[in-house]
Amino acid sequence: MSAHHNGRRGRYPLRLRRGAVTWERQKPSWREARPGLIAAALKRALARPSGNWYVIGAARDVRPGRPLGRTVAGVELVVWRDESGKLVAGPGACPHLGAPLKDGRVHCGTLICHWHGLALNGGPFAGWEPFPAHDDGVLAWVRLDRAGGERPLDRPVVPPRPQPAESVAAVYTGFGVCEPEDVVANRLDPWHGAWLHPYSFVDLTVLSTPEEGGPAMGDGFAVDVSFKVAGRVVVPVRAVFTAPEPRTVVMRITEGEGEGSVVETHATPLGHDDRGRPRTAVVEAVVAASDRPGFAAARAAAPALRPLMRAVAGRLWRDDLAYAERRRHLRDMGRFPGESGASATW
Repeated sequence: MSAHHNGRRGRYPLRLRRGAVTWERQKPSWREARPGLIAAALKRALARPSGNWYVIGAARDVRPGRPLGRTVAGVELVVWRDESGKLVAGPGACPHLGAPLKDGRVHCGTLICHWHGLALNGGPFAGWEPFPAHDDGVLAWVRLDRAGGERPLDRPVVPPRPQPAESVAAVYTGFGVCEPEDVVANRLDPWHGAWLHPYSFVDLTVLSTPEEGGPAMGDGFAVDVSFKVAGRVVVPVRAVFTAPEPRTVVMRITEGEGEGSVVETHATPLGHDDRGRPRTAVVEAVVAASDRPGFAAARAAAPALRPLMRAVAGRLWRDDLAYAERRRHLRDMGRFPGESGASATW
């Protein structure tokens, strides 16, 4: 049993795999990864309230003095910060003649249209109505009640995270031709990790699933896995995957190095492309923490670490988005196994 499983950690987080199993000789996981089990977890996630909140992207991408344009759920948006630094969001078209407000300028917290100088201070004006917006310190959110169709919540469902002063956060954004549910379903299948991503994960074992864990598990999947560093050098951890709302899956390290760290995967619908296919943005926030003395140096080096953290996430999502896109394609064709009765139970 490794040190992190019995509550004791060694001096160093790295471990050397003993008797390492090659990719093709690892235990197949397809029997455990039952389509019906994954589909049931997805169904429960989709039934949870979101309050009509959607992730726009990284909070740090909305910089003072510069507007940011986005499209969420088919709605053109403009986002900026007012003079106090508060997030402001609203329709992306100028109410005067429809100019793209993302190309305007922000002066003293007021957005000025670059066509005729119409100024918006964040309040209603000439038919332009702001949308509720929220900055949680890592991500920027917007509430779109018409698109969501749920009972609105005052704030988005943000999972607990390590304190900002004690962590390093990085946000990766990728795009796929799929629905948000395809991204969520991918994350609610922890069994694929060591097979699809052998460059990052090894020795993966799913310890319990929602149907086995009971209420104490919080409808989550508990996993033992080792993050691959180089060769036989790994960092073993225990993690739990949960879906607190329909477009979010959270992986939280519960034992081992970086205990309390989270990886939040948010799936934001964008709209449809020129071929009528749905497009989704994957916005993944990695919030890493550690109680080791040397982690203070990592926090100091955060500007240099963030691009590396985003690169790691990007490599994983190149594979996972290909799966999500295929899942969407098979589902549209009526050929996805999880949608059919007998094959869903395997």
